[in-house]
Amino acid sequence: MSVHNSDLTAVVHDANEIVTIEEDGSLGIYEDAAIAVVDGKIERIGATGPVTREFSPEDATHAIDASGKAVVPGFIDPHTHALFAGDRSDEFEAKLQGKTYQEILADGGGILRTVRAVRDASDEELLSNLLSHLDTMLAHGTTTVEVKSGYGLDTETELRMLDVINRADDQHAVNVVPTFMGAHAIPEGRDADDYVDEVIEKQIPAIAEQGIAQFCDVFCEEGVFSVEQSRRVLEAGEEYGLTPKVHAEELAHIGGTQLAAELGATSADHLLHATQGDIDVVVESGVVPVLLPGTAFGLGAEFADARAFLDAGAPVAIATDFNPNCYSQSMGFATSLSCVEMGMTPAESLVAGTKHAGMALDMPDGSGTLQPGTPGDIAVLDAPSYVHVPYNFGVNAVETVLKDGKVVHRA
Repeated sequence: MSVHNSDLTAVVHDANEIVTIEEDGSLGIYEDAAIAVVDGKIERIGATGPVTREFSPEDATHAIDASGKAVVPGFIDPHTHALFAGDRSDEFEAKLQGKTYQEILADGGGILRTVRAVRDASDEELLSNLLSHLDTMLAHGTTTVEVKSGYGLDTETELRMLDVINRADDQHAVNVVPTFMGAHAIPEGRDADDYVDEVIEKQIPAIAEQGIAQFCDVFCEEGVFSVEQSRRVLEAGEEYGLTPKVHAEELAHIGGTQLAAELGATSADHLLHATQGDIDVVVESGVVPVLLPGTAFGLGAEFADARAFLDAGAPVAIATDFNPNCYSQSMGFATSLSCVEMGMTPAESLVAGTKHAGMALDMPDGSGTLQPGTPGDIAVLDAPSYVHVPYNFGVNAVETVLKDGKVVHRA
């Protein structure tokens, strides 16, 4: 094959191992390997000698010597609330002293406190905050992230948040996937049913006209939105072309997973209190279970039973759930928790944070796999094996990140 010099975006060569994700979710591991990216897409993976003879690093725009290092797909973080303002570090201390999430919320803290801060913040302040968080995520190997609205709880602020998310996507190397979540909490002084009516009648039509959001999410939870209220919101979103997602069984079991299956949601997220019946319906319906170990860690709660989902054949995804109540932007830390606290293997956690995470965002087939024809979204580790990502917890193993074959971060 003859490749014009300007077409050869990148060659990563002499890697100790390059890890790909196969169609069945298993790992493909190439030793002493190289990967060539042409026009932003993976073109060839294999032994360094043959690959570099066909695709010379000298002809590449970006040439990376990965001697002694492991190469993995860039992480995909499919569940975050990364756009916010204000500080809630004092609530961390309150939780350590025994206050529950619900008690903090009832006292005007939690989500409602962040709502007040976001409403008071300028668009530029919000954008600056989000871009800073994206910088950190990128440094930890995340190349695609989902970001939800939901700290507005009124039409004007929800639209502002989605506009800022869209601007961040335009300005930052990380691909940002926008989700509308007007049904994130019940605003202060409002009746739940009345607020659901507002979400359906005012917010969703305005969000659809704006044309930014891809998904519609809802906090289906005891004391927040009931299954029936959640169904109304998600069905209204579907009428306007927004794909449903569900926060389900986080603090209690009320039936959000079953709702996700009924509506054909792309994902059901959290699932700390999921039952075997929930697991079965997820597998039958094709809903992707997104588990958020950082949330359980931050709450001091029981972790989701990843092993039960995996053993049933579900395509388990993991995410950071980065937000003021779960302050971690690191997918590496999420993989560590997944292995230590949820019974996943290092291989399963890598697949959960790449291929399956892409499925949870309806990304094109092959995203997060490093298979030929897929985006050249690559993380080069300062470590000899992918296992070091969960193994060396508390340390960022990522050295270099490529997005569409272009170097966008170096440690």
